[in-house]
Amino acid sequence: MAVESPKVGKRILPSLTPEQLDYLIDQVECNRDKAIISLFADSGLRLSELANVNRHNIDWQHRLIKVICKGNKEGYAPFGSRTEKLLREWLAQCPASNKLWDISEWGISWMLRKLAAKTSLPCNAHTFRRTFASILAKRGIDSLHIMRLGRWESIQMVERYTRSVQFEDSLRFYKAPLS
Repeated sequence: MAVESPKVGKRILPSLTPEQLDYLIDQVECNRDKAIISLFADSGLRLSELANVNRHNIDWQHRLIKVICKGNKEGYAPFGSRTEKLLREWLAQCPASNKLWDISEWGISWMLRKLAAKTSLPCNAHTFRRTFASILAKRGIDSLHIMRLGRWESIQMVERYTRSVQFEDSLRFYKAPLS
């Protein structure tokens, strides 16, 4: 007689609230680190995408950054006005070079680990990517648009990243078909 294995629940990985993002940005003193955290949250960039941004890849008029995505594909990442302000502040004080940051992927990860220890909040590139997707979903943006904005390959990946979105979050957008 075959015994069925127990069903394992799908783990909900952490994402942050807008208030927690504000708190994280307030906790770092360096303009570069503020810009990094803000850009992670606004764009859902992967660590490698963010670390390899060049200055000339920024389209200030449209608030987009051209990035090299997984599979060496070209993509675009949006960002908002606060990130623009923080990026401009960082660029006004940083050494002139083609690279946007004076820090490697490892250095960014280390900075985020120190910030996590200081704030007791989950703080890594994937948390920011999940936060990006979850906040957009909670604002009523559908999975297809989130997939395109976050440069995901499939809707299933977006659904994995937005597991923290609850029924109550979705209920805000419900309109009865026979109203």
